[in-house]
Amino acid sequence: MRRSPRRIALLALSTLVGSILVTTGSAGADPMGPSAATTSRSQPEDRESVRLVHIRLTGADMLDKVAAAGFDLEHGLRRVPNGIEGEAVVTAEQVTELTTMGVEVLGDDAGFAWSNEADGGIGIGAAGARAAQPANHDATVRVVRADWFTTKGQGFLYVEARTTEGQQADPIVGMQLENDSGKGTPFGFARTMSRFVDSGQYMFHRNLFKLDVRPNKIKLTSSTGGVATGVVSNWLEDAPPPLTANPSYKSDFVDGYRHPQQLYSRAKEIARQYPDIAEIVYLPNQTNGYQRKAQAQIGGTGQAAVVVTSAAWGHQGGNDITVDFVDRPDANLPLAVQVTGKAVVVLLATDASGAPASTAAEVAEALRTRSAGLIDRAHPYRTNEGTGIVAPTAGPVALTDFLDQKRVGAPEGEVPRGPATIPVLRIGKHRDGKKPGVLIQAQDHAREWVPATTSLESAERLVHNYRSDRETKKIVENTDVFFILSNNPDGANYSFYNFASQRKNMTNHCPDASADPAQRNSWGVDLNRNYRVGSGHDGYAGGSTNCVSGTYQGPGELSEPESKNIIWLVEKYKNIKFMMSVHSNGGQLFWQPGAYIADGRITTPRPPLGDEAFYWQSAARILSQVKAHRETVVTPENVGGSSDVLYSSAGNVREDLYHTYGIYAFGWEVGGSVYNPATGDWQGGSFQPEWDGNPELVSGHAETMEYANGIMEMFRVAADWGRDKKDPTSQLVPGAGRYSGPVDVRFETSEPATIYYTTDGSRPTLESPRYAATEFREPGQVFHVTETTTFNWFSVDSAGNIEKNYDPTKNDKRNNYRTATIRIAKR
Repeated sequence: MRRSPRRIALLALSTLVGSILVTTGSAGADPMGPSAATTSRSQPEDRESVRLVHIRLTGADMLDKVAAAGFDLEHGLRRVPNGIEGEAVVTAEQVTELTTMGVEVLGDDAGFAWSNEADGGIGIGAAGARAAQPANHDATVRVVRADWFTTKGQGFLYVEARTTEGQQADPIVGMQLENDSGKGTPFGFARTMSRFVDSGQYMFHRNLFKLDVRPNKIKLTSSTGGVATGVVSNWLEDAPPPLTANPSYKSDFVDGYRHPQQLYSRAKEIARQYPDIAEIVYLPNQTNGYQRKAQAQIGGTGQAAVVVTSAAWGHQGGNDITVDFVDRPDANLPLAVQVTGKAVVVLLATDASGAPASTAAEVAEALRTRSAGLIDRAHPYRTNEGTGIVAPTAGPVALTDFLDQKRVGAPEGEVPRGPATIPVLRIGKHRDGKKPGVLIQAQDHAREWVPATTSLESAERLVHNYRSDRETKKIVENTDVFFILSNNPDGANYSFYNFASQRKNMTNHCPDASADPAQRNSWGVDLNRNYRVGSGHDGYAGGSTNCVSGTYQGPGELSEPESKNIIWLVEKYKNIKFMMSVHSNGGQLFWQPGAYIADGRITTPRPPLGDEAFYWQSAARILSQVKAHRETVVTPENVGGSSDVLYSSAGNVREDLYHTYGIYAFGWEVGGSVYNPATGDWQGGSFQPEWDGNPELVSGHAETMEYANGIMEMFRVAADWGRDKKDPTSQLVPGAGRYSGPVDVRFETSEPATIYYTTDGSRPTLESPRYAATEFREPGQVFHVTETTTFNWFSVDSAGNIEKNYDPTKNDKRNNYRTATIRIAKR
């Protein structure tokens, strides 16, 4: 049995997003001139006028507030004990706006850092620590995970723990960690764990410790006396990557960043060169296009200012339009408009003394209605009422779409204007829908250039190694891979040629208040907030209703052709069972849940424990291959449900594909922090790192190669999944038998699998309770059995294989499900 699609009913709430309005930059002859007080914040003009500032927010509520106000936040956000830290793309003026909102702007070295020194631990209190760990059902402290890894010659211990009293805030419950120095050695090196809270909810205590010797065990002690011990596990493998073990294995095909035209051209060329294993699928919905209406802002930013927008796209005639406000010497003349070709002349009205008498509102209305269709929108500046008297211009003012392609460092070549058709490069020997499909979607966010080169490098490796490498041949013959090398070509072109920090597509849904030229670098929809499950339109956090916010979710779910295309693709090619949405530059690998309602931190439904385990298993495989290139480690704190390790991202693509279609959908933030042994610190990356930067630290080339390793391993995960015909096995631990008193039992499986069980003597079915995790990011629950109980159950692995070939949909006489009776002796 294969996994069935799960269309879930999500809690729908009214979206209560306040309009947070702050100081704005002015426009006029210079659209980025001095600021004036209005109702929308100022926008960065180009790469040279913006910078990244390190910020700290008090929590998810402030993050939503800042994003809703239109600030552009980096992906490199991370949870710290006292809030969330990250970077914002801002101008100097906007730094003041941030501090006014309560955001702490940090210095270069002022961010949170894990302590490397033993600090003696916390005060345990008068009661002292308990001498022994209580039974699991009474445990006040639990070890969630204790992972050891090495990178660049340095060892690290990462620990997550949870206390049942963690929500207590007065006094705050602390936790102390001790570790041994190997098997049989005593505990020591006491350190204080950091408590993490998100949206008012206790998450866990955690820390990352630098150690020179691998510990075998850890001990945790809470300030209220609970004690727990745990065994340390290895995080990621150090084995050589199987896909590059062949000396003739070919890699390193991409030698620089690629704009969408280059990506699409190469995809089509691959299909022509390798017709036996590759083809192009064209997505049906054209993008809205690398194009803009031509504009001019006339008269500054005051009540006399008028914003004019052409009806035609700039390249289709809008850029040829001129507008001239002309004074006339006679008295009491009415407002008039003359149109000659593409020249629009506004003859300003005069009063009894012959002075100009037309207000900005009147001129705007005349341009809209009497410009012979040349002017589409004309309105006073932003929220002005337009009561000021318009002054004559010094001469005709030319409208422009500002797409002059003159950004310093942009590649040469004219960008095609107008809507774009996105090609999908499909690679597989058997493209008949019978092999598991894998969708690789890159560059939803325009400024993220490394995901596109990483995806292209992966495609090149498949076709170049198919005939010479056994492992690659297995992938091509056992999977059906779909590459969308750039899902946002319009925004990506804008990033390459106009504004490097562009995140969204280029579609302008803004009303007049945000439609002047100075706002143009903030128009567009965040494509990864435009989907249907857990969306901002249903009250989930992380998507903005502000059209100039970096996380603007669009006017409605699936409003954009780019998101419609993804849904079309997975509905047409129902064999797509895996998906990777590739982003940068946070250094995370995550899955569901991806969003939550902030009030109460109510997440979208969590995957069943079996799916969660399969995600973790796959992540370890993928990230071990990343590590094999140059020892880059994505740490366990950055792996898991994205709402747990990152933040809430309402309406993301992963949530929709998993819950609607049953697709294992990963999100990947490539890049992120790399350990620098010279300084002993972790060094962060950027959206567009120098291609040939430091090959051991920040380098677009190095990131492309190492994360291509990971994508190749994801293909192997899918191929293994497609070939998996082996039933899982499971057991109840401890097993059936007679016990003298209450006993704690749990289920164990031979592989990631979901268990359905009953305790009332009935047959287990797919409607029976599912064996669940104790808590998110934790292993399975423990049942405290106090009276004789019979467990009936079966397990289903990620590929849909059912233990003992049991059919839960039929009531046959075999009843070949698993069963075990726990008999508790009566006293």
